[in-house]
Amino acid sequence: MEHIVEINGISIRYEQQGHGSPIVLLHGNGGNHHTFDGLIERLAAFYTVYAPDSRGHGESGRSGPLSYEQLASDIACFIQTLGLHRPALYGFSDGGIIGLLVASGWPGLLSRLAVSGANSTPKGLKAHVRAGYRLLYAIGHCERIGMMLHGPALTKELLAQIDIPVLVLAGSRDMIREEDTRFIAAQIPYAQLCILPGEGHGSYVHKPEQISALLLPFLGAEGAR
Repeated sequence: MEHIVEINGISIRYEQQGHGSPIVLLHGNGGNHHTFDGLIERLAAFYTVYAPDSRGHGESGRSGPLSYEQLASDIACFIQTLGLHRPALYGFSDGGIIGLLVASGWPGLLSRLAVSGANSTPKGLKAHVRAGYRLLYAIGHCERIGMMLHGPALTKELLAQIDIPVLVLAGSRDMIREEDTRFIAAQIPYAQLCILPGEGHGSYVHKPEQISALLLPFLGAEGAR
């Protein structure tokens, strides 16, 4: 069921399904909550699933500048406004970056965090990927692409502040450099790292049976009915 909540001066559209402990799903750059349609159905058997469209994406509001910090503030406010008690969070690509910022910037807000295909800086993207985005930005000046070229800035110090269990996922053929994925996992005290052989940036994310099989063991029984 779709809902709208007003936060930080904009309308956020989100999908809500299921019963049990809360989990928030965050899509990637240029996507929307429909990225997770199949996954939502699987998780809703155990959790109350909240899948918002980020600011400037899907059917959510588009006012104000886009930055990873602003998107993280939106999600923290989303969780607080809905009164979600220490939800788990899974973020894909930019959604993973946002999740890492929320976990570090709002201690105690989340219970667990899973991220896939997140990068710590623009240089975490493979060189040919960055070159492609620079060309696209030069042609269209898309704000969402500009955000990827200028951020994020996930430092050692910031990542070290995350004090909850974190699952860090990436494909061996990801557009994120494996060294960067390993850097992120190495800085977080309670992180598990899983590099998936043969998988690309989102290939496994779009297979509900595969991504749910990775997430559910990590999430444990906390959300089971």
